[in-house]
Amino acid sequence: MGVRGLHSFMTSACPESCAVVNLKEMAENHCRQNPGSDPVIVVDAMSCLRHWYTPESWVCGGQWREYHSSLDGFIKAFMAAGIKLVFYFDGVVEQKKRDEWVKRRLKNNKEIARIFQVIKASKQQPRRSMFFIPSGLATFTRFALKTLGQETICSLQEADYEVASYGQQNNCMGILGEDTDYLIYDTSPYFSINNLCLDKLETIMYSRQNLCRNLGLQVTELPLLACLLGTDTVPEWAMAQFRNQCVASYDVKSQGSGKKTSVIPAVAHYISTLPRSYESLIVLAENVPLGLDKSILSKGIESYLLPGQMSPWLPSDFSYHSAASLKQDVPLCLDQEIFQIAKEQHVRAESYMIYNVLSGREVECSNTLEDEYDTELPSQAHVYCLVRQHIYSILLESAKDVEGICPVVKEWFVYPGNPLQQPDLVQPKQLPGGTPGLRSLWLSRDLEAEKQRYHTFLACFQLEDVAEDLRALGASTEAACSLLIYLTLQVDSLSTEDLHAFMAQALCLEGKPAAQLADLQLAQIDSRAVQLGSLFVRGLCILLTANSACGFPFRVDSLMPWQVFDGKLFQQKYQQAHRGCTLHELLEGNKSWLTKFQNLMSLICKACAAKGRNIQNRQRLTSSMTGRQEGAEGSHFPNRGRTHTYPYSRHHQNREKQWRGPSSESHYPG
Repeated sequence: MGVRGLHSFMTSACPESCAVVNLKEMAENHCRQNPGSDPVIVVDAMSCLRHWYTPESWVCGGQWREYHSSLDGFIKAFMAAGIKLVFYFDGVVEQKKRDEWVKRRLKNNKEIARIFQVIKASKQQPRRSMFFIPSGLATFTRFALKTLGQETICSLQEADYEVASYGQQNNCMGILGEDTDYLIYDTSPYFSINNLCLDKLETIMYSRQNLCRNLGLQVTELPLLACLLGTDTVPEWAMAQFRNQCVASYDVKSQGSGKKTSVIPAVAHYISTLPRSYESLIVLAENVPLGLDKSILSKGIESYLLPGQMSPWLPSDFSYHSAASLKQDVPLCLDQEIFQIAKEQHVRAESYMIYNVLSGREVECSNTLEDEYDTELPSQAHVYCLVRQHIYSILLESAKDVEGICPVVKEWFVYPGNPLQQPDLVQPKQLPGGTPGLRSLWLSRDLEAEKQRYHTFLACFQLEDVAEDLRALGASTEAACSLLIYLTLQVDSLSTEDLHAFMAQALCLEGKPAAQLADLQLAQIDSRAVQLGSLFVRGLCILLTANSACGFPFRVDSLMPWQVFDGKLFQQKYQQAHRGCTLHELLEGNKSWLTKFQNLMSLICKACAAKGRNIQNRQRLTSSMTGRQEGAEGSHFPNRGRTHTYPYSRHHQNREKQWRGPSSESHYPG
């Protein structure tokens, strides 16, 4: 979160704290001052995502090859300057920050609603000022960086704390991000990602020493300043009345600034008049509103203390436990060896969601580009519910009670209509044929164990009946095909044209470099295709989770979106399929793709028919919508009318009603 208003204050009223620096020159100075030590910048990856995502198209589900290429260019620019990067990602949402997390997600919902309004009204992507990162970007960026050979770490607690600690303990050259908390921590210098000029390796370095000089404070007093101004630990509203009192007693006119600018120096001036003692903090705590813990200020200060650091505002015998040391895990997994493996994989960013389930049975999923007014398409949270239930059953098998019941998992998943006032309570669901133990899935290395891992993975998606057919495919094609079969079985409104679009774009993606995909131009954007693209990418995240839970039957690289999905290409194929284009045009005249396409579609239809799902044609667009004239002769997509509309009616409405429960015993329907 950072300290609200601090960036703007520094740029407008304290310019001496904002210096343009050349990172290559700083790296050379670092090497001279620290012989034998490589210059290292620790990167707050979550605050860099918007800067890294440079592809022009962002609404269609992600331009993943373009994005992967831009990450590669980012890394090479620093490597050329001899700078090593260490990337940190948020691995958990701490309870003290859950309210802020919810607040941001609900705000994002409103932004997403406006995005869909623009798409429907203009048939175009909204302007860049409305930019919203593609669904799954944070998840897949971790794996992208690892494929590019970078050290990537997933945090066990609040990531900004671990970033600041890493910088301090490893004598790092600096921290790259966009969060004023890195000014409050007494750690390495803080560089701005938003002001980074990659070609020159120049950016702004914010100086906490110069800020303190301007405010008349010492560095050890910055945590108190942050708490009085408002942080994730101390809500901004909690000290609002106190700040007003500071401003009222501060000589604003002599500072030549208005009230907004004067809040920070006014609070700083008040702090500078206080004896630097715990007793002063106790007096300040009297300003905390009724109903709030009076120790909230001391906890807030403590959250900024890195290992080995003390604060003059806290007693010398104060117990530093919440921030200065890692939380003590209370795993539901009774097998400590398994839990340690999960923890290490989590820290190395090799798995997804597994540690969170085992350590606290609480997970979250942020916003997805979903249209709350498209009642025909269920949210991704509902679509992948069954898979998650199976995954939870695998992970929590050893945590069953005496009656053989697995504990529920708390899910903070963002979807239309969910106020996020409480988590959804999800009951794990036994896999068809029984649930194997984690020791056999994770530790056994014989041929039989390999088969078990693979079949367990397919069982999560209820696809074990087509294991032989799927196994004959290449790994990435197999993953995409598995996902499409599952989606078709779960989403009643998915049509033949939709499947053709998904499959055609996956095949046509082969061999297309990032530059060629970047040059692809779309005459218009279809809002339904936008949501389908995000739904598919979220499915790839679920494939990652299942793969992690089952002991990695697939190479992780095979499940990456840049192998099987491109948002713009999918939009193009979707519109072609729904306008009734021939397979020749849909597959760009490639005969080998045509043969593969027909075989894969045959497999999907066969698998769905075996479960009673007959896929129908439902052409939604006409050639006039794009200003193109295309004859229907020879079309492989005949318009058979609305034979089956598959409305989001009884089946999904019932699921919606049962999604949330009134008590701790509520769970998802089977």
